[in-house]
Amino acid sequence: MAYTTTQLDALKRALATGERRVSFGDKTVEYRSVAELQAAIRTVEAEIARSNGTPKRQIRVTTGKGF
Repeated sequence: MAYTTTQLDALKRALATGERRVSFGDKTVEYRSVAELQAAIRTVEAEIARSNGTPKRQIRVTTGKGF
């Protein structure tokens, strides 16, 4: 599903105001907890980033024995 920034803004607004119910057009979703709402925000942010072609961050670690 393609998410929009409007949907992301609605999720963030709900989190900021303490609401657990979010409406997108004719659909309404009620989240059970703040953690579930935060997970939804992370999912939407990741999907928007993926659709915009934003690459994921990579962290590379190299180690050695010392001297």
